[in-house]
Amino acid sequence: MTLLKHPATQIGAAALLGIVFGLAVGDWAANLKFVGDLFIRLIQMSIVPLVMASVIVATAGMSGSGTGRLAARTFGWMIGFSCVAAVLGWALSSLIEPGSGMTFDGRLDPALEGSAQAAADTGWQQTLLGFVSTNVFEAMSTATMVPIIVFSLLFGLALRTTITQTGSTLVLDVLSSVQQVVLTMIQIVMRVAPIGVFCLLAALAGDVGFAVVTTSFAYLGTTALGVVLLLVLFVTVVVARTGINPTRLPRKVADQTAIAVTTTSSAVTFPTVLTTAIDKIGVGPRVANFTLSVGLTMGSYGAVLNYVVVVMFLAQAGDVQLGWGDIVLGMALAVLLNMGTITVPGGFPVVATVLATSLGLPLQAVGLLIAVDWFTGILRTFLNVNGDTLVAILVANAEGELDRDVYDDRALVDARDADADVVQGAEVTSRDR
Repeated sequence: MTLLKHPATQIGAAALLGIVFGLAVGDWAANLKFVGDLFIRLIQMSIVPLVMASVIVATAGMSGSGTGRLAARTFGWMIGFSCVAAVLGWALSSLIEPGSGMTFDGRLDPALEGSAQAAADTGWQQTLLGFVSTNVFEAMSTATMVPIIVFSLLFGLALRTTITQTGSTLVLDVLSSVQQVVLTMIQIVMRVAPIGVFCLLAALAGDVGFAVVTTSFAYLGTTALGVVLLLVLFVTVVVARTGINPTRLPRKVADQTAIAVTTTSSAVTFPTVLTTAIDKIGVGPRVANFTLSVGLTMGSYGAVLNYVVVVMFLAQAGDVQLGWGDIVLGMALAVLLNMGTITVPGGFPVVATVLATSLGLPLQAVGLLIAVDWFTGILRTFLNVNGDTLVAILVANAEGELDRDVYDDRALVDARDADADVVQGAEVTSRDR
């Protein structure tokens, strides 16, 4: 009975029932589409305030204690690996085409089609200019996400400077409260997610038939293959740069991996990740505290990979041809969205709708992605958590703070020597990015 109360179980069951119902009744299921659309709109209305507050809080909350060489190395590896994840997501999606076969024509919002066509008719200079809005309130009213994220990043940096100069965190506290309120709103909306997913997938299955089933497996398979390839690449880079014995890694990260895949939350796993890095791997406390804390917001390699696959999936499902500019924008959005980490149960629909709305992609297929999000959540968190640990090893090695005696089990370290407030600083009430 406890399992039946789990939101992921309810959504999964609703998805299966919706597909079966849609396949059984055929075109009539389209009558349920408005209920699914209402569910999507309830999520969409929270996007702008949530992303703005999250990006500002994440940016302004970065203290200056980790500046300089340590920060440069941390950001360099995390951004570099995130870009690799984005490119790999695009490459695998282009090769496997997980969204193909579920084509439905004539379903795009005419306003979005007009925006997409207008963007296609402009040069790259105008596209870049469009990243900065002359009126942020206008961008907010139309949910134009790139200018909103750019504004939020600049606002967060300015707020960080103001806090440093004045010591006042009033504005940061207010925005943090706004973020939590909006997250609570989404939690409330997600209580009706099974109904919304049932109606979305019933209408979709009635329209495109068994392609709904085959594309869900292709989507999961594409993400899983990307996670495996990225993990192999990350470990290869770590071994090449540090010379450590890779056969010791699985045993050392076993605890954090178990927590990550069962909770699908990087935040919940964070204390275990920190103690593992210090106690079992030998990463110095200074490096572990800074790098792993930053990794909660920036080290989302699995999420970046998955988000790019989502972009390509939606484009293929809606038979939308993306130009190179659209693809690069999708990758950039996938990376930038991690500055506004969506740590809330069912938060993935928010990310999916941001990507779809920003690139003019059909929202109808988002229901299928929501239905299997528990599985992709496992994959995302697995790579996010272990990827952060591998980055910490790389940074510690470069800083001369990797204790090889600890890694080789010749010495012991107590992670309680690390800052206790850092261990307790991660939010533990919500799901992964």
